[in-house]
Amino acid sequence: MGNSRKLIKFFLQNNIKFFSGVPDSVLKPFIESLNKFKGIKHQVAVNEGSAVSLAAGWQVATKKLPLIYMQNSGLGNAINPLISLTHKKVYSIPMILMIGWRGEINRYDEPQHVEMGKITKDILKLLNIKTLILGKSVNLQKIKRLILYSLKKKQPVALLIKKELFENDKIGKISKLNNNEIMRFDFLKELVNQISKNTKIVSTTGYTSRELNEIRKNNKSLNGKDFYMVGAMGHTSIFSLGVAEGLVKQSNIICIDGDGSMLMHLGSLFTIANQKKHNFKYVLLNNNCHESVGSQATGIKKTDLKLLSKSLGFKEYLRISKSREMKNIINVFLKKNRYDFLEVKIKNKSIPNLGRPKNLKDIIKKFI
Repeated sequence: MGNSRKLIKFFLQNNIKFFSGVPDSVLKPFIESLNKFKGIKHQVAVNEGSAVSLAAGWQVATKKLPLIYMQNSGLGNAINPLISLTHKKVYSIPMILMIGWRGEINRYDEPQHVEMGKITKDILKLLNIKTLILGKSVNLQKIKRLILYSLKKKQPVALLIKKELFENDKIGKISKLNNNEIMRFDFLKELVNQISKNTKIVSTTGYTSRELNEIRKNNKSLNGKDFYMVGAMGHTSIFSLGVAEGLVKQSNIICIDGDGSMLMHLGSLFTIANQKKHNFKYVLLNNNCHESVGSQATGIKKTDLKLLSKSLGFKEYLRISKSREMKNIINVFLKKNRYDFLEVKIKNKSIPNLGRPKNLKDIIKKFI
């Protein structure tokens, strides 16, 4: 039995049956294993603050202890409800936070994780959240004491998870979440083949930025400049609007977002559409999953995105679901001088041997 299954079994034995959170690469085996146990209520949330608030409401209603999982980069999203809702000096609501520790001290990680990795323990201390760090092994007695502490003191506690805790756990094959035929890489390649010289692209966190970067590395002559959102998940669209505001007469701005990122701060699309920036266009690459951290479903599959985009205020909604229509619809999308919404139904699959954007300060310098 791997550490993930061992922990879940232990939580169930201690009457912890409600789980919610935002998927994380460190916690991937744990999250995957949640779906293999009976008697568990599991809800993937759109952001970490929502997960904390959802679990807090469940705890108030049932008086049972919930568990909220997240990457430490998302701890910022969770601070508001942790300090103004669940804190012992407010409503004093007990819960367990399970936090994947990216940017762990003395361990190499990508630039966007380094600073948060350094201060994660300090943030939890400032929030007065008692924390247990878990490395290679699981100490069930210590976790039991942490659970009892949370229940007795009626306040949140945290398990800070190092990479090695779950890295040897075996997980099954990723579920086939869609039957889409378009590869993300192929769409991005066709898009950059068609954009004008003065177009600027802002691409979302994860495989989208990595694949776009790969396309640029292999073809230096392509038009446009890119900004890769290697961190700040959920903020790609509103950052893009800021760029469009600043370069309103100079450049066309294309935001390339993902469904998980869009849902995380969905209200940003309302602000974008109502600004009516004619130099701004929004592209949603939709594969109904958090692909880069384990392909957990986002739950967007049944959402009518045409109705959503029009009700938010976008001028027109376009959709690409077939490879044969991709070139023509991209051409139509780019030619129209207005704030349109383009949904592209893509596979939950990336190209192999994918690198990462490097020299981030050079990227931002070249972008403008």
